[in-house]
Amino acid sequence: MPTAIDRFETALREHADEFNVVLDAQTIAGLHTYYELLMKWNARLHLVAPCSPAEFATRHVLESLLLLPHIKGDASVVDVGSGGGLPAIPLLIARPDINATLIESSPKKAVFLREALRAVARSATVTTDRFENAALPRADYVTCRALERLTEKLPAFLALKDSTLLIFGGDKLKGELEKPGRSFRALRIPGSLRRYLFLIP
Repeated sequence: MPTAIDRFETALREHADEFNVVLDAQTIAGLHTYYELLMKWNARLHLVAPCSPAEFATRHVLESLLLLPHIKGDASVVDVGSGGGLPAIPLLIARPDINATLIESSPKKAVFLREALRAVARSATVTTDRFENAALPRADYVTCRALERLTEKLPAFLALKDSTLLIFGGDKLKGELEKPGRSFRALRIPGSLRRYLFLIP
């Protein structure tokens, strides 16, 4: 009988093409390690909502990897509200050239992030602070996937003039982005009707 890890890896392989993601054996092994560790910590820290291994592979990991073609080589990335490490840790597993800073306000989740980075043999700076209080380093890209009250904090993101924003969200965020008249692209997430990856130069 397939284990949860088996089902996770099978879903990665079966759905990678839908997300235009190429996964080699080393990347899959790293994602396996990350998923296994996250599942061990999840009951205590509620890093992600309960989901099946296949859903975690598609809804969380492959969705995170949608960012890959939009991030140049040797880029600096700030991930805001990293939580369980999405999208930052899958990105670092697939692209070790990325120089990342992970911003997470929960000290306990920050401990998990450091442990996960160690487990997958990737280095990044983990800053334990709220986005609005953190001194963000200069970055080529700022990513955000699951931040509470994101639309309220959107002006602070839009004020980051030197960074390209890569933000996940839905129709509400799309409406807010349209108000300032700022240019952006909305890429619909595979398998979703109302969720997008927003690219904001």
